[in-house]
Amino acid sequence: MSNNQRDDLEDPLTRWLNGQSQANPQLPTERRRGMRFAFYGRMSTVEHQDRVTSRHWQRDCATELVADHGAMVAEYFDVGCSRRRGWRQRPQAAALLAALDDPDRGFDAIVVGEYERAFSANQLQHLAPVLEQHGVQLWLPETDGPVDYHDPTHQALIMVLGAQSKREVQRARFRFVTAMRAQAREQGRYLGGRPPYGYRLTDAGPHPNTAQARWGRRLQRLEPDPATAAHVRWMFTQRLDGQSLASMARALNDAGIPCPSGIDPARNPHRSGDRWTLRTVAAILANPRYTGRQVWNRQPAHNHTDANRSEREPIRRNPSVDWVVSTQQAHTALVSEQDFVAVQAIRSHRGAHDGTTRRYLFTGLLRCGPCGRRLESHWINQRPGYRCRHGHTSTQQPTNPRRKILYLREDHIIARLADHPRLASAIQSPHDLVTLLRSSKITIVCDQEHCTPTTEKSAQGTLRGP
Repeated sequence: MSNNQRDDLEDPLTRWLNGQSQANPQLPTERRRGMRFAFYGRMSTVEHQDRVTSRHWQRDCATELVADHGAMVAEYFDVGCSRRRGWRQRPQAAALLAALDDPDRGFDAIVVGEYERAFSANQLQHLAPVLEQHGVQLWLPETDGPVDYHDPTHQALIMVLGAQSKREVQRARFRFVTAMRAQAREQGRYLGGRPPYGYRLTDAGPHPNTAQARWGRRLQRLEPDPATAAHVRWMFTQRLDGQSLASMARALNDAGIPCPSGIDPARNPHRSGDRWTLRTVAAILANPRYTGRQVWNRQPAHNHTDANRSEREPIRRNPSVDWVVSTQQAHTALVSEQDFVAVQAIRSHRGAHDGTTRRYLFTGLLRCGPCGRRLESHWINQRPGYRCRHGHTSTQQPTNPRRKILYLREDHIIARLADHPRLASAIQSPHDLVTLLRSSKITIVCDQEHCTPTTEKSAQGTLRGP
């Protein structure tokens, strides 16, 4: 491109600035040949931080640090990653560590713009041996150059910076959690997340924080969803009438009513969304938000989830004593508090015919020989037992042909295992048997006539039943 063509593309101000530079030429500076640096930066949130601003101030600090020693030739910048995550759990940091194994990686050292942006607690102490192994230096503004892991002064500084970074996270988290507890309990405020099945979100007015309100942020609240609220009320009514979870799920499937993940597939990519299950019905009946109270902290926060993990972990609940429940109703109730409590009593009642608690010794220790699934606990003729339905569930209509359900009584399993030569010597009671199986990590593979103790390393001989 000629100079005249370039001038035509430039705006007037740019042309004027270029003209000023040509009128006042500076002494030419020779490009320094030196070290090659890979820049690493990080920002925590997308909603409350500007990526351009955060990246530039961190990169400017790093550029100023290495200006007299070389140039940055690569960049790795993580967005939306908490500093509490280790480097291997951050996408860009993990890519940077993977590049260390490449002899043609193109950089000699790593530079960061601020310690707290890159590390927390003792993360750097764990990373230092990896960098030393590959001969890659780490440059920090706080050390005004490369870190010397064997220098007592640098060691002390790194420990102080790590503790300070951890304290900053803990202090912010404490303030944030305390504020959310107060907002949920005293104000009944909706604090985010997907609305429960049966509700939808509506506008609740301007944000009470004047600065947030000026930015256009508004509160939200739950209101009954005309399309799904009736199904929630129906489930509670059916449960109070003595219906089982399986019969309710089956009725919903037969009626063609979409399940929660079917209504909102975009937020449930890990679920099929094709039918109701017992767990879905049970989760709805156990959610106290249907009483109109706001409830927060039912689920623990997952701050250390592996970003590369494809499998989704099962939902876990905090103990009910840790839940934060609003003192007053925050939205329209779909079930009364009395009926909700009554449903929980139905759900938790698992007594035998004589009023005793049902106990199953071999829970999690039995596996089905024909299909490989774990046997589920099942009360058979007023006795503890186990069964495998080979993938069939009570929420589906039966199909033919299908494998016959496997039923095993607990006392028959004990009798079979008591005669096993490798187990009998250590068994004085059924409790001793179960303790031995669990401590030795032995799984019992069963069919109608055989029980086979199997470990991870080897399989034992087959036992025949009485």
